[in-house]
Amino acid sequence: MEGKKMTPKKRKSPNGIATNDLVFSAYTANNADVFSLILDLYVSSGSKIADVTYGQGAFWKNVDKNKFELYPSDLKNGIDCRKLPYENETYDCIVLDPPYMHSPGGTAHVNHQNFENYYQNNSIKNEEKKYHEAVLDLYFKATKEASRVLKLKGIFIVKCQDEVCANKQRLTHVELINEFQKYGFRCEDLFIIIRNNKPGVSRILKQRHARKNHSYFLVFRKIENVIRSVLPSREKILRIV
Repeated sequence: MEGKKMTPKKRKSPNGIATNDLVFSAYTANNADVFSLILDLYVSSGSKIADVTYGQGAFWKNVDKNKFELYPSDLKNGIDCRKLPYENETYDCIVLDPPYMHSPGGTAHVNHQNFENYYQNNSIKNEEKKYHEAVLDLYFKATKEASRVLKLKGIFIVKCQDEVCANKQRLTHVELINEFQKYGFRCEDLFIIIRNNKPGVSRILKQRHARKNHSYFLVFRKIENVIRSVLPSREKILRIV
């Protein structure tokens, strides 16, 4: 018996359109340009956002702030990103941009918040960390607070830059990504911002490392509740089952 001839199924056309109008992972641009793209990609309109290192609001220059419920704060206004006055799991997005390298003499980091002037914890007498370890300590403590106040699946946007400290390469973005996993965060994206101009130094005898001319936006999502402050001192950390 002759087999029945099968009619081939029509191939379904995929949805969507061909385009190169996309958000990319690296830009020669300023922070405000890239930050607005990150919000478009990751943060829904109407979201409740706390920018806990708001400063002069430089990140927000290209953003229609009416689209969001924005709560700006800064250490100069009396709110420390390491001790936020917010309830647990109440925000959809947290933005963190602390001083991201130590600045001996206050001149090494003139285009950003000066670490020593803003966060007076770079001292042995206070039994605190020094230099790059102090910068990391600031990020880690602020991130524990971000984990506490963010809703589950909330977005955490962090600005950072690698540095050479004591003639050693410190890949800050790697250190942060590895540590933040302990606080319930998964890294969703990494954006590279390349400076428009060439950075210089005041004095140099012999260059030993490439001069950093790029920085990062790291985008994290809170995927589990790991940290919850249960005491006013905020020093007790519990894993929530």
